[in-house]
Amino acid sequence: MHKIPFPLRLILWFLAFCMVCYLFLIGMVWYKENHVSPPAEDPDAIVVLGAQVRSDGTPSLQLQWRLESAIEAYAAHPCPVVVCGAQGADEPKAEALVMRDILLAAGVRDTDILTDDTSFNTRENLLHAQALLKDASARRVLVVTSDYHLPRALALAQDLGFEATGRGSPTLGGYHWLKNHAREALSWVKYWLQKYTPLWGS
Repeated sequence: MHKIPFPLRLILWFLAFCMVCYLFLIGMVWYKENHVSPPAEDPDAIVVLGAQVRSDGTPSLQLQWRLESAIEAYAAHPCPVVVCGAQGADEPKAEALVMRDILLAAGVRDTDILTDDTSFNTRENLLHAQALLKDASARRVLVVTSDYHLPRALALAQDLGFEATGRGSPTLGGYHWLKNHAREALSWVKYWLQKYTPLWGS
């Protein structure tokens, strides 16, 4: 039997180690989403993070579920609602504008909706939400997003000085569950690099 050269064995061991670490991170995402603290019942504001808008201008299921969760929270405790999300290359309209229209149709007061249609990622979502809420002096915020995304969104919100709790909406199962959790695992690595090393900008 031909023996595998030592340098190749090192590479294979390294790849195996990376795969184990990656699987561990996916498991961490799953664990964190199932151990989020209960949402606040009387937040100063609600921040709804954007998701995909379909080519016909309607929200994806993921975004629709986030909005339904936000509407339920607003009905229980009316307060300012920030909707976040820019227009992606494959979207006909900014996510925040689609979200605003749906909230208005659901009975959320126009004066209670603050719109951020320029942010492209979670960090920008929350930075822009913080700026929009400055005049309202809102510190206790309820972050609404998908369940797998919620723990990292809360970590970012807390880094910005918010007293943040959250509501996680459901995620599609099967392939979509795996794709979202696999991507979120990598996003946690980026979050840690941005927070703890000088390798990434804030």
